[in-house]
Amino acid sequence: MAGFTCGLSFRSLPREAVHMAKLALLDWVASAVAGGREAPARMALKVIRGQGGYPQATLLSEGEKTSCLNAALFNGLASHILELDDVHRGAIIHAGAAVLPAALAVAEMTRSSGRQLLEAIVAGYEVAIRTGEAVTPSHYYYWHTTGTCGTFGAAAAAGKLLGLNEEQMVWALGNAGTQAAGLWEFLADGAMSKHLHPGRAAQSGVLAALLAREGFTGATRILEGERGFCRATAPSFDLSKLTAGLGERPYKVEENSFKIHASCRHTHPAVDVVLDLARRHDLRPDRVGGVIVRTYRTALDITANHQPSSVYAAKFSLPFCVALALVKRRCALADFTPENLFHPEVRELMGRVSLVADAELDALHPERWPAVVEISTVDGQVYTGRTDFPRGDPENPLTEEELREKFYGLVAGPWGEKKAEALGMAILNLEEVEDVAELLKV
Repeated sequence: MAGFTCGLSFRSLPREAVHMAKLALLDWVASAVAGGREAPARMALKVIRGQGGYPQATLLSEGEKTSCLNAALFNGLASHILELDDVHRGAIIHAGAAVLPAALAVAEMTRSSGRQLLEAIVAGYEVAIRTGEAVTPSHYYYWHTTGTCGTFGAAAAAGKLLGLNEEQMVWALGNAGTQAAGLWEFLADGAMSKHLHPGRAAQSGVLAALLAREGFTGATRILEGERGFCRATAPSFDLSKLTAGLGERPYKVEENSFKIHASCRHTHPAVDVVLDLARRHDLRPDRVGGVIVRTYRTALDITANHQPSSVYAAKFSLPFCVALALVKRRCALADFTPENLFHPEVRELMGRVSLVADAELDALHPERWPAVVEISTVDGQVYTGRTDFPRGDPENPLTEEELREKFYGLVAGPWGEKKAEALGMAILNLEEVEDVAELLKV
């Protein structure tokens, strides 16, 4: 993996991988800018400002600079708050939230070119996602893959931009792995810890790469060793997935998925089906007698919360998201509010949503994220729908125009329309950028 990362060159990348890397950056920046205005990010910002630091890299929501390490931490944390950042299905990881803050901070600090940043993005996604695929799904029950496997991807991206040689890259990955963390226990309280996971993954990855550049050694078999990451964090794993087809198409960034609903990705398959059925059959809430959602076990492990007590917890409640989709005909960012959380019609509908772990559908996961929804009406009609690929998956993609609209909708408010448009165009033409530090001055 170190050899692949060090040897990767922009000239060898297929245009599809380059295009997806640019879309990934566009999508992630939007979440980081808008997420930086939310309460958890403001708390983190207060801490970061209090620590000082050389002005090396930009805090995206603020436009001010801090140290490279602190910028990676803050931007990663901020980008994961809205639950609108990208996902890789097979690895069950938000690769962008960990890889991109590390890559952007180091690229800005080193005044790298857009092409160098694109190399780092592709390499970081490859390493993070392959690590996730190797340990998924058994790792995922306790460990939040974005925080754990994302640390490896962040180190690879940072190390690529720092010009590490192969031995140094191995050390960087070794020191990244020993810092990898992130536990699902936050779900029990609806706590803010989840936002911390990608921020720390990004920061730890940058730190690991910076140390390696100075000769600070790391475990050379951190992934496959007897006391390494895979054996320590996954009851079952497949080491072959780390390197099978490495350097061949499709690159992992090409398999990326983007989100349109502001909730946990595991809610999206059912929400897509509910929205489709509601629109096609004009299913108003007062017509709905009951809803049965059949899906894979992991979705229910994360989202089977019938009584969310906070807006953030509601993003991880499949019953809430289904009810919200029926009442509001969408699950957009603006719909996750205290008013809707305790809306009588939404709450009443939640009580009529039944969740079923379906063994047949579970066998398809994580290669597919299937859901079958059955909506019965008060007059005895039954409507059924299914999806294996929620909107935004490569098999069911969003258009570039839809991603642009998402970007401008999130960035124009904090940055202003003119600056948002300039930044968006610069990202979509990233290979022409000579100095990434100038990119953020638009």
